[in-house]
This record gives sequence, structure tokens and C-alpha cells, in this order.
Amino acid sequence: MEITEQCVAALTWTLKDTLGETLDVLDEPVEFLIGGGDLFARIEEALQGHGPGAKIDVHLEPEEAFGDYNEQLVFLEPRGMFPAELEEGMTFEGLPPGTNPDAPKDVLYTVTEIYPEHVVLDGNHPLAGIAIRLALKVEAVREATEDEIGRGTAGTGFFKVQAQAPGGSTLH
Repeated sequence: MEITEQCVAALTWTLKDTLGETLDVLDEPVEFLIGGGDLFARIEEALQGHGPGAKIDVHLEPEEAFGDYNEQLVFLEPRGMFPAELEEGMTFEGLPPGTNPDAPKDVLYTVTEIYPEHVVLDGNHPLAGIAIRLALKVEAVREATEDEIGRGTAGTGFFKVQAQAPGGSTLH
């Protein structure tokens, strides 16, 4: 079966920046709904018509991937507004009450620096502003279920960053 709209593709990949530094490797196949919200449009276009075993290289500019870096999403907030066990790399969905009221509420913020009196929080995706190269391998292709089509996902978003406790964020 070849990849078309409304099918599910199981993919593995190596993600690199334009200097060739490896940013992420997915060795175990993950399923993505083609035609849903799981993948960037440019990746879906590149996958069309390919079947299991296909290897595809895709270059994505920031505007095709995680967007340009937005300095307006960087905030300096009072250290006392955050837990004592705060560590660089921790993420928060929105900012705590009492912090900058102009900060978007639906953004995932990463702690990038900690000072005695202040904390620097960045609401940009960790890969914002970076052109990326993705070496994809199609491991399997199947028909999407009605449930997957209805939800618009096979259950995995492309490089979704999830809020977590200490230890950083997850790219996939």
C-alpha cells in the first residue's frame, strides 16, 4: 500500500540541523495519520505515493516547521513565583498566577536560566528558528480507522513538546 490521504504511516527518522548535528532519532516506528494534524504539510507532501521501505529526505525551513524564533515569548519572572526545586529545562503550561499578565496562557514555557531573583522562561518551541533536515523511513502503511480520521490523529503529533517535571522536554 502506498501513502495517500487518510492512511496511517509508521515512520522512523533522524532529525538534523543544517550543520549536520543530530537533534533527534526515532528508532522505533511511530504511526502518524496522513491528512490529519500529526505531521507538517511539507512532510506529508514528500511522503505521498511512497510505500514501506521508502527512504525520503526532507529539508524544512523554520516557517515550514516550528516557526521563526519570537523574542516576545521570552519572559523574565520573579524567582519566588516558582517551586524551590526549579531546574533549567523544566516546562510549564502557561505562567503561574502573579506573573506577566500579557504572557500567552496556551504556551508551553521552558526554564532556560535561573538567577537568585529571576527566572527566564522561553515560550518558543526548542526548534523554533532552525531549518531542519529529516531522513525518514516508511516502515509500514495501513488504512486509517474511522476513529483516527474523526480525531484527525493516530495519537501522535509531530515532535510535540510535552510538559514534564525535571529532566527536560520530549521531542516525540
